[in-house]
Amino acid sequence: MGAGTGRGVMFSGVMATAWVTATLVAVVAGVVGFHVVVRGATFAAHAVPMSAFAGAAGAAVLGVSAIAGLGVVSPLAALGVAWLGRRRRTDVASALVIVVMLGLGALFLSWTAEYSSQVYALLFGELLGVSTQELAATAGLAVLAVAAAAVLHRPLLLTAVLPDVADGRGVSVLAADLWFLLLVAVVTTMAVPVVGTLLMFSLMVGPPAAARAVARSPRATIAASVAIALVTVWSAIALSYVTDWPVGFFVGILGAAWYLAGRAAAALAARRRPGARRQPAALAA
Repeated sequence: MGAGTGRGVMFSGVMATAWVTATLVAVVAGVVGFHVVVRGATFAAHAVPMSAFAGAAGAAVLGVSAIAGLGVVSPLAALGVAWLGRRRRTDVASALVIVVMLGLGALFLSWTAEYSSQVYALLFGELLGVSTQELAATAGLAVLAVAAAAVLHRPLLLTAVLPDVADGRGVSVLAADLWFLLLVAVVTTMAVPVVGTLLMFSLMVGPPAAARAVARSPRATIAASVAIALVTVWSAIALSYVTDWPVGFFVGILGAAWYLAGRAAAALAARRRPGARRQPAALAA
């Protein structure tokens, strides 16, 4: 196959759908991931996608769309983490929710005829198996997630950086935690069928953490986070196409590499300005 033919195949048919879907997921992961990193809620954000495993598994048993199962279980997982963690012990609450939901997911999948393939799909996604209907649902949920993130941006940022000030202004930290987890639930519903529970977590942590290490304001951090997430998924698809290695491998490796590069760049900049104390992106105006 010639180089021109290869490039044509890479951007046509199923591959074209994969590019569009991955782009939507990357944009949402970059936007919502900013709040995951700023709130220091990586474990809680991991709990919701992992817990949604049970919803997708249950959908497989019932023979309905995985998005339907995720749409039911993801909000319930978010509510469970918020309720159990209302005394600020979200780490314990997240662990409890993960354990229970993973157990249910394993039970549900044991009732299906294709246990191993279902487990792999739910953990790592099926980017090349996205249908036109799933793409439409993903696009709708992506718009909803970005719109919700825009509306909740100020209260989420204020309660994450200055919780005492937020309480004084009548902004409930617990309510903000709940809305944040519900936002993660929306992202989970749209992304898990595409990139899986593990890879969604990688996209919501690696690129935003790298962006926060070098950016100087929330807006700049979100913009950089989205850009890094886009480059990550686009590069992962292209490298997977060329090498026939899993997309997830490249997403995980590139996400970690971006974070390390961001930390190195921040350290280098700090050494060049020994007298200046850099203000964290979350606190900048």
